[in-house]
Amino acid sequence: MIRLHFTRSNEEIDTEIDGLIERVGPVCCPELVREMIIAALKAGQESDSRADLKLMNTTMKEMRITGKVFAPYRKIRKVTVFGSARTRQDEPVYQMAVAFGRELAERGFMVITGGGGGIMEAANEGAGPDHSFGVNIRLPFEQKPNETLEGNPRLITYKYFFNRKVAFLKEACAIALFPGGFGTLDEAMESLTLMQTGKANIIPLVLIDEPGGTYWTKWIRFFEDELFGEGYISKSDFSLFKRVDSIAAAIEHIVFFYRRFQSVRYVNGTLVIRMLTPLPEGAVNELAVRYSDMLLDGGKIQESGGLPAEADEPDLAELPRLLVDFNRHDFGRLRSFIGALNTY
Repeated sequence: MIRLHFTRSNEEIDTEIDGLIERVGPVCCPELVREMIIAALKAGQESDSRADLKLMNTTMKEMRITGKVFAPYRKIRKVTVFGSARTRQDEPVYQMAVAFGRELAERGFMVITGGGGGIMEAANEGAGPDHSFGVNIRLPFEQKPNETLEGNPRLITYKYFFNRKVAFLKEACAIALFPGGFGTLDEAMESLTLMQTGKANIIPLVLIDEPGGTYWTKWIRFFEDELFGEGYISKSDFSLFKRVDSIAAAIEHIVFFYRRFQSVRYVNGTLVIRMLTPLPEGAVNELAVRYSDMLLDGGKIQESGGLPAEADEPDLAELPRLLVDFNRHDFGRLRSFIGALNTY
């Protein structure tokens, strides 16, 4: 058996893989593709479990189709909508989800749902087929594509929940959660966990109750009394989400997040915040004082233009930047910081 390495020390094998990539090209990022091929070969060498190899194979296929379906729409902002598959069409919260999807589409957003019934169907119905994605899951019950997504080329059906969750979060510029069951709460907690730990970019996360509804207020009370009360989360973690009871407030919360803020990227450990417009004079110093607790010891916030490392994103080259010596720990404070820079 030939022992394979990710470094270029495989001699003829590397030459053969390079030749294969060149033969089927053009291939984006050939070095990464080479490593995927090496990983597949090493998995075949190291595992004697067909089940393990099937899991890896299916995961790769599902992630490939995810990238293929979403790629043409990368420049369009999308909102992921979660909620119960069992919500009936005659319930007020269903009509709220329809109105939410419609308003998002009218403002130029696209909508991502789980592709099923209930709240998912409502949000897709409101957005319409041309502004909808569905990331469905194969289940022995309940989950079949809703009418808006039936036959839609932007409908993907997954075997594995974890691949589906990647699509929900990776492609979204905001997350909206209506009341729901175990699945909805799982999606809420995972979204919060990934943002709290820095494993997902900070984006608006809005919890939507119907007027007078208490679904999310009860959960927030639990967070306050038990999670925060026992020291399991920090006060700043409450900045990662917002509870509302109207569609207007939900839309406003999402749109305001992108009033000035555009996106983030790390360059050599420094957080680079790209903005649509520059901050007024004096604002950077004010923010540096107010948010000094989220900076590294001796860290600072400074204005900048595009950095050489960002050359692979030419569309953003002219945007003003903030270079932030962020401690990569207090992500709730980072969420507050983004909200603050939008207020100037």
